[in-house]
Amino acid sequence: MTQEKRTGPYPYKDEFGAIHEFPTESWTNAEVLRQLNIMAEDEDTFWRTGKCSGTMYGGDSKIFELIGQSFQLYSHVNVLQRDMCPSQTRMESEIIALTLDMLNGQAVNERDSDMSACGVINSGGTESIISALLAHRDKFKAEHNITEPEMILPDTAHPAFHKGAHYFGIKVVLAPVDPVTTQVDLDFVAANINKNTILLVGSAGNYPYGTIDPIEQLSNLAVKHKIGLHVDGCLGGFILPWGQRLGYDIPVFDFRLPGVTSISADTHKYGYGPKGTSITAYCDKSYRKYQYFTSPDWKGGIYASPGIGGSRSGGLIAATWAVMLTIGKEGYLARAKKIFDTAYAMQDVVKSIPELKLMGSPSFCFSFTSDEFDIYHVNDYMRDQGWRFNGQQYPSAIHMCVTGPQTQPGLLEKFEKELKEAVLYAKNPTQPMAETGALYGGAGTRALAENVDQKAIAEMMIMYQDACLEQPRD
Repeated sequence: MTQEKRTGPYPYKDEFGAIHEFPTESWTNAEVLRQLNIMAEDEDTFWRTGKCSGTMYGGDSKIFELIGQSFQLYSHVNVLQRDMCPSQTRMESEIIALTLDMLNGQAVNERDSDMSACGVINSGGTESIISALLAHRDKFKAEHNITEPEMILPDTAHPAFHKGAHYFGIKVVLAPVDPVTTQVDLDFVAANINKNTILLVGSAGNYPYGTIDPIEQLSNLAVKHKIGLHVDGCLGGFILPWGQRLGYDIPVFDFRLPGVTSISADTHKYGYGPKGTSITAYCDKSYRKYQYFTSPDWKGGIYASPGIGGSRSGGLIAATWAVMLTIGKEGYLARAKKIFDTAYAMQDVVKSIPELKLMGSPSFCFSFTSDEFDIYHVNDYMRDQGWRFNGQQYPSAIHMCVTGPQTQPGLLEKFEKELKEAVLYAKNPTQPMAETGALYGGAGTRALAENVDQKAIAEMMIMYQDACLEQPRD
């Protein structure tokens, strides 16, 4: 099936028809599984080629099988009911412990015997980020009487920070990044800290370029001004620590730095767990408690939950726990080595082509652009060869997040050959305007032209979301 059929309005309508009301007669298990198998197999062929940036971080069929088996045992379990599923308490605490071990949480207690790193499992990176924002907002309100909170974050930081700021009434002070290093401008950050600043933000690494902000210097500022520092490791949190242990040139970004008060890290990315799990790690319970919600006087009984979600899937926690212990330290190191080696080799290919320019000094994922032509012409050509890069903007660039599928034999050679062909095409494209562009979570579209104002783009994206959720019609 073509990519257009996958991404068009109401996918698979031609194959299976449209469902807009409950069937009079229930479907058989066989028919349900037949359709699921057809769709799953069709979509899996897309990323198995290794030409898809990010998205499928492991690509290991044995791990997928383990996830399915583990999830099946607990698919019906609600973690909210602790008395009925003590196994979830065990597995959840051990997932957090493993994550803190990886992020050097013991360094907190070594500095201060009264403090102990801790964490919470959330539904994904966005929830991990906005939970940290909530915790810092409420801590600094309760303990420092800050009622008009502000945070300073790089303009490369994930939009989840803006979402959390919107939800929780936090003013965003957007810091520029150096156009060469793509790291946050430290002078700007230092100059904009004021009495209402509760939080600084740095990425390890940021999504657009895969580069790591100067976390140590941000830590120094946080300590000096007695404010928080959140490190967004949603993308890199489960691979950069292994890269450090392997000896790659990766700066310290975790709890070894005294100013780091929280870190987000996605178990469902390079942790290789099922989609829908992520960790917010805190330097101490004095921060984590502000993420909790309690309602002691509800008529339905005393209510408490550790985060935004109430009911949570036991299947996700069980599968994450199973994956982390099955892979183990040696497994994570081995996977990380293949990914880093492949990523650096792909970057060498980019650097060997004079017309292309690598953005900053990245590691496991990277972006590149061109001063000689519209880089989206390169994206157009590579798309036609089966590649799915992520288009970026301000400046226009192409993003490649290297994962397990890219480490398969022979793919690096295909990347080099087809990228060189793409550059030749971009010098003399068949059409003046490239078709692809910048759209997070998609292959990109030029429907969002650069001369359209931001309000109009926002309206277009609302229409796009509406289209994705539109009820099927005959």
